Amino acid sequence: MVNLSADLHLSSLPQLLLDVDAIDANISLKEQWAAEHSMVLAPHIKTTMTREIVQRQLPGSWGVTVATPAQAAHAVSWGARRILIANEVVYPPLVAELRRLLHAHPAVELHCLADSSAAVSALAHGFPDADHTLSVLLDVGVPGGRTGIRDVAEAPALADAVRAAPGLRLAGVSAYEGIAPNVRTPENLASIDAHCRAAVEVFDLLRDRFEVDQPLFSVGGSAFQDHAARFLPDGSLNILRSGCYVIHDHGTYAEVSPLPGLRAAAVVRAVVVSVPEEGRAILGAGKRELAYDAGLPALVAHHRDGATLEEPDGVVVRLFDHHAIVDNAGALRVGDTVDLGISHPCSVFDRWRTALAVQGNTTELWHPQF
Repeated sequence: MVNLSADLHLSSLPQLLLDVDAIDANISLKEQWAAEHSMVLAPHIKTTMTREIVQRQLPGSWGVTVATPAQAAHAVSWGARRILIANEVVYPPLVAELRRLLHAHPAVELHCLADSSAAVSALAHGFPDADHTLSVLLDVGVPGGRTGIRDVAEAPALADAVRAAPGLRLAGVSAYEGIAPNVRTPENLASIDAHCRAAVEVFDLLRDRFEVDQPLFSVGGSAFQDHAARFLPDGSLNILRSGCYVIHDHGTYAEVSPLPGLRAAAVVRAVVVSVPEEGRAILGAGKRELAYDAGLPALVAHHRDGATLEEPDGVVVRLFDHHAIVDNAGALRVGDTVDLGISHPCSVFDRWRTALAVQGNTTELWHPQF
């Protein structure tokens, strides 16, 4: 649970608040878990894209994961030297951006995904020679899912296409089980296991084609990392690329994460601006400030006159652009403040240019950069 003082001196509300102690504890817990399961971390920093958080993650990580070349450039500027772009980069100007990044930073290792001959061709056109080498991981998907080959039999020909391109090298296999619904039903877990098993099958099929000493096997988000860790091929460097764990949440991941001890590290503090009807309160924060793609926010703290009151009453039932409607809100008064817990942290940081990071009596302004 986020534990932030009620008497923070805030010049404006609403405000995204970060519990730095919780962030640090989550990072330590995740590093320990990965080591115990024969994995290394490349945290998916698109969750926060915040320098101060990423630089806390870097010392205990193999590298970082990003979604776009622009995020990769930020990661390099923050000190990352191994970067996995867990995405298909096929648009020529973006491929050129990758080449420029490697030219400017020769010590950086850059890895991206491919799932088709067209994708390999797009990368090869941007890397026509061996002066700058881009590492490629074969992307393994599932029917009806996102990117990734659908049939294990596609893998050898695609691997050979990567090997034939002078500026590319075949470095491993990537899969992502997190596209499955965030529920732990037997049927869902069986589907996740089948996907991870297929990725290992592709890896084994390509063992004599990899062009690196220790090929990479990238799998594992924040929801089903325990199942991903059951399917790791021998002889690979197993990269866990979870992202949400560093902030955790009060909803989706709180319900499904297999890692006990993670602490929700972010809330949005908002003021009660109106109590127009009995039992209904209106908060001064809405869709522009709050994530809602994986469930509405939850009231987790209630403050009045610098003091934190008992567990808050009320349920957020609807969001407008800058307002939240709370029902069953008998204890809320105009001028009170509440802390709203977020479900799915990936969708809140991009709403904020500043986040107030709180550690004891110390506060700092951190700046997400997307």
